[in-house]
Amino acid sequence: MSTQPSTTPSTPATAPARTPAIINATDVTKTFTSPEGTALPVLDSVGLTLHEGEIVALLGKSGSGKSTLLRCLAGLIAPTSGTVSYRGTALNGANPGVSMVFQSFALLPWLTVQQNVELGLEARGIGAEERRERALKAIDLIGLDGFEGAYPKELSGGMRQRVGFARALVVEPDALFMDEPFSALDVLTAENLRNELVGLWEGHEAPVKSVLIVTHNIEEAVLLADRILVLSSNPGRIRAELEVDLARPRDRRTPQFEALVDTVYGILTGREQGPGAAVPGGPTSGRPADTVPGGPATPATPTGTPLPVVSPGGLSGLLEILAARGGEDGLAELADELSFEVDDLLPLVDAAVLLDLARTTGPRIALTPAGRELAEADILTSKQLFARHALAHAPLVRAIVQALTSTADHVLREGLFLDLLHRAFSDEDARRQLDTAIDWGRYGELFEYDKAEGRLQLTLDGAGPGV
Repeated sequence: MSTQPSTTPSTPATAPARTPAIINATDVTKTFTSPEGTALPVLDSVGLTLHEGEIVALLGKSGSGKSTLLRCLAGLIAPTSGTVSYRGTALNGANPGVSMVFQSFALLPWLTVQQNVELGLEARGIGAEERRERALKAIDLIGLDGFEGAYPKELSGGMRQRVGFARALVVEPDALFMDEPFSALDVLTAENLRNELVGLWEGHEAPVKSVLIVTHNIEEAVLLADRILVLSSNPGRIRAELEVDLARPRDRRTPQFEALVDTVYGILTGREQGPGAAVPGGPTSGRPADTVPGGPATPATPTGTPLPVVSPGGLSGLLEILAARGGEDGLAELADELSFEVDDLLPLVDAAVLLDLARTTGPRIALTPAGRELAEADILTSKQLFARHALAHAPLVRAIVQALTSTADHVLREGLFLDLLHRAFSDEDARRQLDTAIDWGRYGELFEYDKAEGRLQLTLDGAGPGV
C-alpha cells in the first residue's frame, strides 16, 4: 500500500493507471463576493483529473471548499479562473457527463418515486415508454422495487437517498458525483448504503465509469476510494494525494486500513509551514497563532486565523481525558474510546493546538505543559488559564477585548464585529465565528454579552478572573 502523498497543490492529481480522463481541472480558483463587495477566496489553484474506473474522495474540514469544487467540476458554478474540461472540451455550462447525489435528498415531494427518477430522462427528451423502462430498472437496481408509486413523505431517510441514487444512475453518467451523501442518515443505514454502493461498483452493475465523493469522514473515504485528495482550508488547496491499494470489501480492523486512516489524520491535524511545504503525516508541533509562517513575527488576524467552533467545556474535557491517559494518545484510539468518529475530535484538536495547550505529531496528540496545568487545575484556576491563552492565541477574542478596552464605556454592539468578519466569511460563518469568540470570552470572564441587545461589555478588569 502506498501512503506517501503528494504535497504540491498546483500539480494535478492523476491516477497511476492511465485510463482515459473524464474530467480535468487546471488551476481552478473560486472567489465569492460578500454583500459589502469584499472578495472571499474559497479555492486556490486546484488541479485534478478524474479517470475512468476509479472512485476518488475529496476530503477536508469545513472551509476547504469541497462542495464548491464539486460544483465547479459539475459545471453548476463557473470558476473565477482556471478551466474545467469534460472529455477534453472546456465546460461553459452544466457538465453533460455528470449526475449528482446530494446530502439533502433533493426530491420533489409532489412526485412519486418513479416520477422523481424519470426527471433527468425527461429533461433529456427521452420518450415516456423508455423513461418508464429505464426508471423501473434503476429502482430495482437500487433496492426500491415495489415503491415506484410511493411519495417521498412515505419513505425513510435511507429510502429517500436510494431514490436520489436511482435518479442519478438512470441517466447512465460518465461520473457520479456525491456530496456528503450519507451524512444525513443514521449510522447503520449509511453503512448499509455504502456497502451496497461498493457492491454495485465491484460487480460492474452501476452504469457509471467513475465516482467522485465529497466527505469529511476519513474512514468513509478510506472505505470507498481508490484515491483520496485532502484539501487544506481557507482557501481550499489540494494538500495531499493518497493511493488506497486495498482490496474491496475493506476491513476497518486490518493494520493496513488503520495505518492509512492514521496517515490521513496526520495530514488533517498537521500545521502547514508555508504553501506546499507541509509534510503530511510527519512530525509537526503546531505553530503559534500570532505568527505568520515563513516570515517575521506578525500579529495574526481574526480572519486569517479562524477559531475552531468548539466550546470551552468540550476543550477542557479533551484535555482532562488526555491527562488521564498519560498526556498523550493516538487520535484514532482516543475516538474509539469515546465512541466518536475521529472527525468529531478534529475541531477540539485544532482548538487545543491553537491555544498552545496541545501538540500533534502525525496522528497523535500530546498535552503541552500549559495544557496539563489547565487540565489538572480547579475550575476557577482553569478559567483564568483559559482566559490567558485565549487572549494570547485567539485573534478574534483578543480583538474584541482590545476594541472594548478602547471605548469610553467599554461597550460595543456585536454588529461591528460581524461587519468586519463579513469581509472574509459568509454570513453563516461570520456568525459562527463571533458566537465562538463570545463563548470563549464569557467563559474566561473577559467580557459579558447581552444577546437580546446584541451588546458586548468588558468585565471589570478586562482580563478574566484574576488574570
